[in-house]
Amino acid sequence: MSADTRALVRLMSWLSPVFPTGGFAYSAGLEEAVAVGTVDSEPSLAAWLEAGIARGAPWNDAVLLAEAHRAAADRAVLADLSALARALSVSAGRHRETVDQGAAFRDAASAWITPDALPPRDTPLPVAVGAAAGLADIARKDVLAAYLNTFATNQVQCAIRLSVTGQSGAARVLAALEPVIAKTAARAAEATLDDLGSCAIGSDIASMNHEMRQPRLFLS
Repeated sequence: MSADTRALVRLMSWLSPVFPTGGFAYSAGLEEAVAVGTVDSEPSLAAWLEAGIARGAPWNDAVLLAEAHRAAADRAVLADLSALARALSVSAGRHRETVDQGAAFRDAASAWITPDALPPRDTPLPVAVGAAAGLADIARKDVLAAYLNTFATNQVQCAIRLSVTGQSGAARVLAALEPVIAKTAARAAEATLDDLGSCAIGSDIASMNHEMRQPRLFLS
């Protein structure tokens, strides 16, 4: 197996929806957006996800991932990035989502990378993924595109469970999101911490309001 093929297979494994990070339990505020009627159709779902990926928390995650990829072996820098990632969490649900999934990812990734080389278990997900990919010599732009695509995939799976769309509609949404995922990944690959910033205010409010919603299917 060539090095490029090995990197691709590893990336597919790490960011597969079945990788044991528990991503199925989180909706990143989408459940709240559906509950209040902001997202109620295939077009509104696509618009919601496009705005989030390009200008919301996923964009900040991508910037943090890129920085962690550059500093994969620097524990001090990774610790600072982790603290920043936690501080950027706009709600308790978002904080729980990124920290819990980061710990789960780190534990599972230790099957490929010795645990001593990986950052601590309290490392948020984008920092953990970026560091692991850097240690594994996986191209930064590739891991960014895969990370954002996995976010979109998890979101459309939530939308299916919330009866917003079916599987065919979910496939159409993913196809429509390819350009924004590719563009955002390319932008994040060259970004620095100076490029952090979110203006997806509706998504942030939905994430905060979701904490009080009962009953609910998802943790965030």
